[in-house]
Amino acid sequence: MKISVLGMGLMGAPMALKLAENGYEVTAYNRTPEKLKPLEGKGINTTTDPTAALQASECSILMLSDISAIRSVLLDSETSKQLMVGKTIIQMGTIAPQESKALKDEIVAEYLEAPVLGSIPQVKSGTLQIMVGSTPEQFEQWVEVLKNFGENPLYIGEVGTAAAMKLAMNQLIGSLTTAFASSLGMIEREGVDIEQFMDVLRESALYAPTFDKKLARMRDRDFSNPNFPSKHLLKDINLFIQEAESLGLDLNLVQGVKAVVEKTLNLGLADQDYSALFSAVAGTELDAGE
Repeated sequence: MKISVLGMGLMGAPMALKLAENGYEVTAYNRTPEKLKPLEGKGINTTTDPTAALQASECSILMLSDISAIRSVLLDSETSKQLMVGKTIIQMGTIAPQESKALKDEIVAEYLEAPVLGSIPQVKSGTLQIMVGSTPEQFEQWVEVLKNFGENPLYIGEVGTAAAMKLAMNQLIGSLTTAFASSLGMIEREGVDIEQFMDVLRESALYAPTFDKKLARMRDRDFSNPNFPSKHLLKDINLFIQEAESLGLDLNLVQGVKAVVEKTLNLGLADQDYSALFSAVAGTELDAGE
């Protein structure tokens, strides 16, 4: 089967490689040629022309940054619009539910949403959590392709439902990380033994595995080599707020998280791992509070 992957960011490139490793004929698109170079010579066709990518395959997977990037690739050109006729688009990035529903209505192709939880290590191991919004028939048709990235893709419901679940999860990324950073910052400044704090936390109902995953980064203020940069978290928090406002939810907590993420970007940490929220809460120096 021929599959195109559009968007060679942190997730798109390893996804294209995974498909190629599993025997698919893959075409990779990115507007920046430099991002395509690591894929050349690995059995993957590359192009900086989105129409060429759409034309090359019966199914195109989108891992583009946001709805504006998606529209520029799919809807700004009459050629692109016509090339989608009779084909399938699987949108796997994080966009708002209403944005996903609008795409479904606007493009002349079969459309599924399949956002994921996990990052580069999970792509490589094929253990992403995949949430699918589509018709049941579309899910059955494309589930074997999605299984290249995760063993058990989960059917959520119609288009929009999986996008909503993804935003709900990413809101938790921001809220849990901010809450943990605040508690860890207090422990650090009060001179309490951090390992003792973690031992108590791990034995409590308050524990989340993400705390241990980010602990060393926070203690060392080392946020390099991110799997999910802070700037992407801010984008997703803003999408959550946009959707939640339309639903009449109280946003006081999420607005506070947004302020912490914005401060993180103002510290120059936009491209660093989102554990950098700790620097916004507790300071940028290793001896903060001493």
